[in-house]
Amino acid sequence: MAKLFKLMALVLLALGLHGSVMAAERGTADEAVAMVRKAADYLKANGRDKAFAAFNDPKGQFRDRDLYIIVYDMKGFNLAHGANPKLIGKDLMQLRDANGTLIIKEFVEVAKTKGSGWINYQWPNPVTSAVEAKSTYIEKHDDLMIGCGIYK
Repeated sequence: MAKLFKLMALVLLALGLHGSVMAAERGTADEAVAMVRKAADYLKANGRDKAFAAFNDPKGQFRDRDLYIIVYDMKGFNLAHGANPKLIGKDLMQLRDANGTLIIKEFVEVAKTKGSGWINYQWPNPVTSAVEAKSTYIEKHDDLMIGCGIYK
C-alpha cells in the first residue's frame, strides 16, 4: 500500500509540474501589457524605423514565447508584426477571424474610444500552429496602435 501511495504521489507531482511547464510556455496578460509599454517607450526613444525593425526581429527583445508586438496605423495598415512579416505593409482593416470578427476594426474602435483595452478573437498561434482563442491588448500612441496578445 505504501508503494502504491508513493507511486500515486509521484504521478500527481509529475502532472502538476507538466501543467506548470505548459503554463510557462504561454505569456500572461500582465506580460503582454508590460511588453506593449516597453515597445511604446522604445518607439518614443528610438523612432519608428529602429523600433519597427526591433519589433519585427523574431529573435529580438520584443519576442518572448508566444508574445510578440504588432503595430497598426489608425487606418488598419500593419507597420510591424513580430510573428508574421508577410502582414507588414498590408491594409488589414477587413481582416476577419474564424468567427467573422473584424479584428483590426475592433483594435481601431478600442483605440479611438478608450485609448487602450483588450480585444478577443481567434488567431493562429505561431508556437503551436493551431487556431486558438486570443486576446490582444492595444494601446494608442499618437497615430499608432501598439499591441501584444495572449493565447488562452
